[in-house]
Amino acid sequence: MGFILVTNNRASMPVHLREHFNQNRHIPGIFILNQDLSIGDNLLELIVIAKGSFDNEYEDRIVHLPLT
Repeated sequence: MGFILVTNNRASMPVHLREHFNQNRHIPGIFILNQDLSIGDNLLELIVIAKGSFDNEYEDRIVHLPLT
């Protein structure tokens, strides 16, 4: 896996992504943390995702945690 943007910004991140795509640009992926999970639980989610993901699997996607 390359790099992924991890953020807690639920409000404006989808807007920025739409603008980015309108310029024919791409992103490696964005994971939005879950405010109802502890920092540790969010980190565990990210570790599980990293261990079980393919390269570029989350390209051009916004993913809200948790996945599991």
